Amino acid sequence: MLTRRYPISITEAQAKINQVALPTKTETIPVTEANHRVLAETVTAPFAYPLFRRSGVDGFAIRHEDDHDYPHEFKVVGNIPAGSTFHQPLGKDEAVRIMTGADVPSDAGVVVMLEKTRELADNRINIVVPEKHSNITEIGEEYQTADVLIEKDTELNPGGLAGLTALGVQTVTVYRQPRVAVITTGSELMAPGEPVQEGKIYNSNGVQIPYLVRENGGVVTNVEQLVDDNALLQASLTKAIAENDIVITDGGVSVGDYDFIGDTARQADELLFNKIKQRPGSVTTAFVQDNTLIMALSGNPGACFTAFYLYVEPLLRRFVHQPSRIKKVQSHLAAPYHKTNGFDRILRATFTEDHGQYATYPNGPDRSGALSNLQTTTCLIKIPHSNRPIELNAEVETWLLPFK
Repeated sequence: MLTRRYPISITEAQAKINQVALPTKTETIPVTEANHRVLAETVTAPFAYPLFRRSGVDGFAIRHEDDHDYPHEFKVVGNIPAGSTFHQPLGKDEAVRIMTGADVPSDAGVVVMLEKTRELADNRINIVVPEKHSNITEIGEEYQTADVLIEKDTELNPGGLAGLTALGVQTVTVYRQPRVAVITTGSELMAPGEPVQEGKIYNSNGVQIPYLVRENGGVVTNVEQLVDDNALLQASLTKAIAENDIVITDGGVSVGDYDFIGDTARQADELLFNKIKQRPGSVTTAFVQDNTLIMALSGNPGACFTAFYLYVEPLLRRFVHQPSRIKKVQSHLAAPYHKTNGFDRILRATFTEDHGQYATYPNGPDRSGALSNLQTTTCLIKIPHSNRPIELNAEVETWLLPFK
């Protein structure tokens, strides 16, 4: 006997997932391993930066009181490469050769660029024209001790890591990335490398889902491929739920005789939804068991791809206190689409942008099982349900996909 399901809208499904409380877990890791991790604590400067007066150019350091009456002749009394210091007092009309980034003597007021000098005999130079600026970065000019370096809830990048390293910061406390188990189901599935068999298909989602998870900030702990066997499924689910923050299943989510995940969802601690008013991916299901969220996606690759971006990507980002990378915009449908729909149709598409105006183009087949356009799709567009075809150039809700 078929079990009745009550479909909800895409917006309602997204809201239900967003209402699920997520654990906040942190870990302290080396800065060298923190690229694209999200800070769980604000990082402050342990000392002033720069820590010493730094030369901004290659040239000659002179006293402020000698900075006049050009052209002006100076005696060169020392040399300061980067990493070295010079503590001898500068006398009247004395200069020190200095390199970019080197420590400027405390009694020097100006560093004159090398290009503005002329070399003379007997360690003497002639400074031809004055400088408009001192070319000296003073102590603490960029940061004072305890100044904020990077705020909490910021996603680190190579530039930020460079800044932290320059201030001697070696470790940071970040949000732990969500641990995700992936379980693909279906007796029709073959593993990559198996000989082709009649009536069977290769497990494309077994590759697609883990890479989508990793690309969007999750840690894939395990990927399993199961035949349609309820005992095997329940054992794998029990283990995955106990060890992970999210479990993503694939296939077996409808109401057929072998759709065991659908049955499991209906018996769970909390069923969020088990049908959505969308095509493809109407069977997408979400439920909570033992405080772990299970996202049950369609076994069809096109529907799986679509549902991942609509529901899973924002969830992964929320675990690390970050907004979705998907950019939601309005666009104009720039190519015809003639089908009518009882549910909202989510099309895989491409887009162009001109001065903030977006045009979108349906990108090949829109069937649940179609996968020929997954490589080239750059956005998803919603064709609202209607008994009449949508008009060309109509405004449509659009999701611009990350990493595309």
